[in-house]
Amino acid sequence: MSVMAPVLSGSPIVSAPDEIRVMVVDDAAIVRSLLSRWIEEAPGLKLVAALRNGREALERLDHAKPEVVVLDVEMPELDGISTLPRLLERRRDLVVIMASALTRDHAEVTLRALALGAADYIPKPVAEGGMMTSASFQRELIEKISALGLRRKQRPLPPPYPRASVNPALRRLGGSLQRTLKWRVAASETDQSTFQLRPFSVMPPRVLLIGSSTGGPQALTKLVSRLDAVTESAPILITQHMPATFTTILAEHLTRVGVKPVHEAIDGEPVLAGQIYLAPGGRHMKVARRDGTAVIVLDDGEPVHFCKPAVDPLFASAAEVWGSWNLALILTGMGTDGASGAAEVVNAGGSVIAQDEATSVVWGMPGAAVSAGVCSAVLPLEQIAAKVSRLFLGARA
Repeated sequence: MSVMAPVLSGSPIVSAPDEIRVMVVDDAAIVRSLLSRWIEEAPGLKLVAALRNGREALERLDHAKPEVVVLDVEMPELDGISTLPRLLERRRDLVVIMASALTRDHAEVTLRALALGAADYIPKPVAEGGMMTSASFQRELIEKISALGLRRKQRPLPPPYPRASVNPALRRLGGSLQRTLKWRVAASETDQSTFQLRPFSVMPPRVLLIGSSTGGPQALTKLVSRLDAVTESAPILITQHMPATFTTILAEHLTRVGVKPVHEAIDGEPVLAGQIYLAPGGRHMKVARRDGTAVIVLDDGEPVHFCKPAVDPLFASAAEVWGSWNLALILTGMGTDGASGAAEVVNAGGSVIAQDEATSVVWGMPGAAVSAGVCSAVLPLEQIAAKVSRLFLGARA
């Protein structure tokens, strides 16, 4: 069974005003068919085209008028990474979700795509048969399309961005990362009076915890490159929702744009100042105290909030080990992961900062933490690094 691309002639495809218009681009007929069926069955989504390659996507773009494109990485004639910038050049507000196999080559390309402006990615199950029986893959796909599509409808059209302003360090990650971030930055600091905020801890932080999901790789790239003062004096522990292989590539990319190496955490290694630890895909990263020394604990337990690694296990274990020494950052991401762990950080005497809605790709995780009343600040991404640095230097607010 296969889904054919709509006929080229005729009027543009019409959908209800609130429906999210979705285009699927994948050279495998069975994958196109499966994704198309899931999209058609999902409330609030409208399939407007199912196509075989990037060339067809570009040809059909103006007619189909998609708001979200699910774009395969590897296709004949014109592959995903070559198609992506052409799509975004013609439709600056288009949401593109890269569909990628769980291989190192595809992980590399996917992270390049995120740097070039893709909103997110979704890892395909290992085999087509696995995809057909994977409820988690279907749930993740529909959730991402719905959340990112809704976010697009709520945002104004992004203004043109000056290519010359791109940080040279970010070009090494594959292109204009600031394209994705620049138009989302608030013109001025978020009005903190609109949130119920807690005072910062009276103790200067000595450990930095970071949790992120959708939009996280882009945000982490920008943040890590600006944390020089912190990386010299404190350990940084990061949980990004990502599968194995992808976290390996992410660590390599973050190492290239930062001032300190980033490595996937190893079970049992000590947590030391000046080191940046990234939770490996498929394992929860926690910390524990053994013989008076804080060490990494990698947990192969059940997913938390459908995620593995998840942010809550890191935050909760860090609260138990370091108490008031913790400063936790909750960056862009879908869902509510991190809010519960952030509450434990605060209850142990630490502090929490959330990324604001304007600069988040999806304001799920940070929004949940704000709603829970556990944050001491809600800031645009551009302002977080400076704030963190001041706190580590002893500032009280």
